[in-house]
Amino acid sequence: MLDRPVSTVRQVFLKIAISCIAALHFTVVSFASPAFAGSAPDTSIGTTHQLPPIKEIATRYIKLILGIGEHEAGYIDAYYGPARYAADAKTDAKSLDALRSEASDLLAFVRAYQTTGDTDPMRNQRMAMFEKQLIAAETRIRMLQGERFTFDEETRLLFDAVAPSVSVKELEATYKKLDKLVKGDGNLQERMVAFKAGFKIPTEKLASVFEVAISECRARTKEHISLPKGESFTKEFVKDKAWSGYNWFQGKANSLIQVNTDLPSAIESAVNLGCHEGYPGHHVFNSLLEQKLVNERGWEEYSVYPLYSPQSFLAEGTASYARHMAFPGKEQQAFEIEVLYPLANLDPTKARAYITTLNALGGLRYARIEGARRYLDGEITREELVNWIKRYNLVSRKRAEQSAVFIEKYRGYVINYTLGSDLTKAYLDKHAGSDHKARWALYTRLISEPFTASMLR
Repeated sequence: MLDRPVSTVRQVFLKIAISCIAALHFTVVSFASPAFAGSAPDTSIGTTHQLPPIKEIATRYIKLILGIGEHEAGYIDAYYGPARYAADAKTDAKSLDALRSEASDLLAFVRAYQTTGDTDPMRNQRMAMFEKQLIAAETRIRMLQGERFTFDEETRLLFDAVAPSVSVKELEATYKKLDKLVKGDGNLQERMVAFKAGFKIPTEKLASVFEVAISECRARTKEHISLPKGESFTKEFVKDKAWSGYNWFQGKANSLIQVNTDLPSAIESAVNLGCHEGYPGHHVFNSLLEQKLVNERGWEEYSVYPLYSPQSFLAEGTASYARHMAFPGKEQQAFEIEVLYPLANLDPTKARAYITTLNALGGLRYARIEGARRYLDGEITREELVNWIKRYNLVSRKRAEQSAVFIEKYRGYVINYTLGSDLTKAYLDKHAGSDHKARWALYTRLISEPFTASMLR
C-alpha cells in the first residue's frame, strides 16, 4: 500500500493558502445548528496531479484514526486493516497536536478533491462522507484536548445531525395519557415497571429465546440481502455494561454480539436486539461495507470504524430501524405471540395489552435525548437527570442510573438511535413508499454505500 507523506514544504504552503480563504459552510439535517466553520477548500491545489492520491489519503486517515484511538479507549469500534498500522500507532504514538494537524491537512485534501468537477456519483459520495468523517475526527481531538461544545454543536460535528428538542409540556401530555392507560397501584412509573416485569424473559430461557429470534431475523434478511460467504457471529451474555447489546465486528464478515443481562430482558428485546445487533443491523452493515467498499472497491478507509463519527449515525439509525425491515407491519408482534411467548413461558393472551402500552410510549421517544441535552449543557444535575429518565422513560431507578452512566460515557451518541431510525424511515418512505421490495433495495444501499445524515435529506 502506498504511504507517501506530503513534503513539509507542501504542507506549509497548504496551511498558508487555506488560512487565506473563508470558511466553508455545508448543509446538515434540517434540525442542525449553523454550519461547521472548518478550513475551506484551497482552490490553488484543486487539480488531482497536485494532490496526494486518494489511496494515500485513505491510508493516512486509517493511521490518524488509530492514532486517536491511542488517546481514547473505545474510540476504535472496529479495525480489520493491516496489523502493522495498529502496531505502528502504538510504538510511534503521535501527540494530539500532531494528530490535529494531520486531520486538518487531510480535510483540506478531501475538500480540494471535491472541487475537481468529477462526475462519478459514488466517488463524490465517498468524498462527501470522507469530509464528514474527518470533521468528526478533528472535533474528537479537540474534545480530548479539553475543548467543550454544546450538546447540539457536538452532535452536529461528530454525527452530522442535531436532534429536535421536546418540551416538558409535550412529554407531560403523553405522560397523562399513559397515566389513564396503565392500571395498578402506585404512580405511573411504578405501575409501568410492575406491568413490564410480567413480560420479562426468564433467565433460564434467555439463550433459547434469543437463539430462535436471531435465527428468524437472519432468515428474513437472507430473503432480501445476499450475505457475504462465510458470515457468522458469536453470541455472549455479559454483565456490568452501560448498554443492552453491542456488536464487535471482527472482520471477514464475523462479529461478536454481546447481550447485557444485568437488567431484565423484555420479550420484545429478543427480536429488537437480534435485528439491531445482527440481521439486518450492525453485523450485516459492517459485513457489507467490508465486502462492497473495502474488498471490491479498495476503499480501505472503511477498514477502520471510529465510534464518534457520522458512520455511527447511519449504523445505529439503520440498526434501530432494522426490525421494521425484517418484520414489517404487525409481523413482529405475531411472531412473538406465536413463537416467543410460549418459548419463554409467558401468557400470549396478555400480549395485546402489552403491545398497546408499548405503542403508547411513542410520545416519549425523544425524552432521553432531551434529558441528555439538558444534563450535558449543565441545565440539570445528575440526580435530576436520573429522575427525568425515571419519569419520562418510565423505568426503574436502577435502569435510569444505567441510562445516566451511558449518557456520561457516550454523551451525544444517544441521538443516533431515535433520530437515526426516524431519518432512515423518512428516507425509505420518501424514495420507496410502501413497496416492500423497493424498501429493501434502498435499505441495502444505505448499509453498503457511503451515507451520512445530511445525505438523507
